[in-house]
Amino acid sequence: MKKEILHGSEYIIKKPELKLGKTTNDYGQGFYCTLLPEMAKEWACKDNHDGFMNRYLLDDDDLKYLNLLDGRHTVLNWIALLLLHRTFTIQDEIARDAREYIINNFAIDTLDYDVIIGYRADDSYFSFAQSFVSNALPMRSLSRALQLGKLGEQTVLVSEKAFERVTFVDAIPVSKEEYYPKFLSRDTEARRSFREDIKKKKPYKDDIFVMDILREEIKNDDPRIQRIILE
Repeated sequence: MKKEILHGSEYIIKKPELKLGKTTNDYGQGFYCTLLPEMAKEWACKDNHDGFMNRYLLDDDDLKYLNLLDGRHTVLNWIALLLLHRTFTIQDEIARDAREYIINNFAIDTLDYDVIIGYRADDSYFSFAQSFVSNALPMRSLSRALQLGKLGEQTVLVSEKAFERVTFVDAIPVSKEEYYPKFLSRDTEARRSFREDIKKKKPYKDDIFVMDILREEIKNDDPRIQRIILE
């Protein structure tokens, strides 16, 4: 089955290539796309330049998907992949130990997959993840923070097989005057909601901080984690 995927960029990209993707992106090397036109247009102008919404058709028959948002995975699986690929500010011993533990116990081997679906770690999302790893934000608050501002899901092509299935359709010009302010507004709203709706609230007594995960050696199938995810 063919479906439309969109990539916002300063450039027209007629032939995406796996080797050109940055290894330090959220899920490593790949081609980062969205299904939402408005999101693609915002990403096209995120550096305050005019850009393009590149449109493609993806023939995804027999492609293997890893969907981090399908309810079978937790926010810790998402953070583990970020810790593997993105550059985190590690300020103390707790954060260093947390990085190692989360990667070892919650990371998913993505080599067997062709496409990954998950949150996009824009600046605000990334700051929430850093707060959690530093033991400053409990897991329940982190899960709720990731719903703020509708910062978006992304569909990432991560295998040569997936790249072989992509066909370029066209590229639609996008104006920075219209979409750069929208990009900033979305991120700003997420941070405002975080400060006003989440950070000020006291954590629940049964919430989980990263120190709890380390101290109790919590694993991926721990029922306390599953309970928070299902709330």
